[in-house]
Amino acid sequence: MDSMIPLGQKNTLAEYLILSGADNRPPMLDKDLYDSWKSIMKLYMQNIEHGRMILESVENGPLIWPTIAENGVTRTKKYDDLSAAEKIQADCDMKATNITF
Repeated sequence: MDSMIPLGQKNTLAEYLILSGADNRPPMLDKDLYDSWKSIMKLYMQNIEHGRMILESVENGPLIWPTIAENGVTRTKKYDDLSAAEKIQADCDMKATNITF
């Protein structure tokens, strides 16, 4: 099997990664670089609006949404039912998810 992909052929990203010697994880997540990236990401999160809450979401997990009893049925609160602080925390959870994934 040839190790070169013919020019002019439509190649997949995976084929290019194999040819370049990449393995299955991005270089930024290489074990040797993890601590460096971790500190960079922490600094980034702390310097955006509600950064400490976002960082807390990453470290401790997202807000557990409160429940409400309505007509004898217990259900999870909708976003509109949350208090102002809970809405900010829910928004920060979403931002934390977007940053980390």
